[in-house]
Amino acid sequence: MEGLRTPAELVMRVVILLAYGCPIQAIVHAFEVDERTVADWQKRAGKHCQQVHHALVEQGRVELHHVQADEIRVKGYKLIAWMGLAIDVSTRLWLAGVVSVQRDTALADRLLQGVRACCQAVGALLVCTDGWAAYPNSIKRAFREKVKKTLGRGRACLEVWPQLCIATVIKHVKKHRVVQITRKMTWGTLEQAQKLLQATLGGSELNTSFIERFNGTMRERLASLTRKCRHAAHRLETIEAGMYLIGCTYNFCFAHHELSNREHFGYPCTPAMAAGLSDHIWSVSELLRFKVAPAPWVEPKRRGRPRKALVADPTVPKRPRGRPRTHPLPDPTLPKRPRGRPRKVA
Repeated sequence: MEGLRTPAELVMRVVILLAYGCPIQAIVHAFEVDERTVADWQKRAGKHCQQVHHALVEQGRVELHHVQADEIRVKGYKLIAWMGLAIDVSTRLWLAGVVSVQRDTALADRLLQGVRACCQAVGALLVCTDGWAAYPNSIKRAFREKVKKTLGRGRACLEVWPQLCIATVIKHVKKHRVVQITRKMTWGTLEQAQKLLQATLGGSELNTSFIERFNGTMRERLASLTRKCRHAAHRLETIEAGMYLIGCTYNFCFAHHELSNREHFGYPCTPAMAAGLSDHIWSVSELLRFKVAPAPWVEPKRRGRPRKALVADPTVPKRPRGRPRTHPLPDPTLPKRPRGRPRKVA
């Protein structure tokens, strides 16, 4: 809100509409605000929500047992991007999101590293993904710890979590309909995966239905993700800001329909409340006014070799640089010698 001349109530209404997927052009016609102003408010809110997500969710306080990850193909203006998303099944908490131009290993690594930052401790974990080949190795690289096997000096080995299970669910589509589903275990045992499914209420079989529902929520609420639209995004920063805005409001501000049923909690509950990150439903105003502590100051690293000689005393005059003068300085009281040749008198 710093530096904005518009009343705060109007800004809150516009941000709520953006969080529910209202296009910017509709907000411009409804509130008679410039389009660039609305886009700037969205970027401000998205940047602040990103800081809130890093300060509250990615602090290693979420107990994870069942995670699902997937990616969305984003079609922008002269732009094709990919958005990777991950969600916790038991609490429906949005864990991490990454936006990239390429669908490569770096995208999967960044996504899973964000999930690892949310995890509380080493334990039993089931990760369900689709058939993308980059996921299994990225999951192994993210969920591993240093283990010292030998005494004395030496480097510790990186070992994958002993109770980690990686499941792959591949859907075969024919004429826009799913005709067959292939389920297989890439890492771990099927018996342990079935136990984690029953403990987290994630279904009776291996699936990716929860992340697919969240993908639908993201496409519904982020206007630039809707298919066959005329308001596509021009930059990756706009897509990322909208992703964090919708993800934070989904976690903290809006009560989840399934979590509020009698089977789970029986009262209006958000994913952040189910995960123990909050004790009440936040308002959008509370989210946007949440104060994030700045990062601790770290002394910059000095470059070059350390000094061997002692630092000179500032009270002692410095030694003159260069060679000493051969001729003394001229007396300022005497007149200067005329330059050039003497004049000839006719």
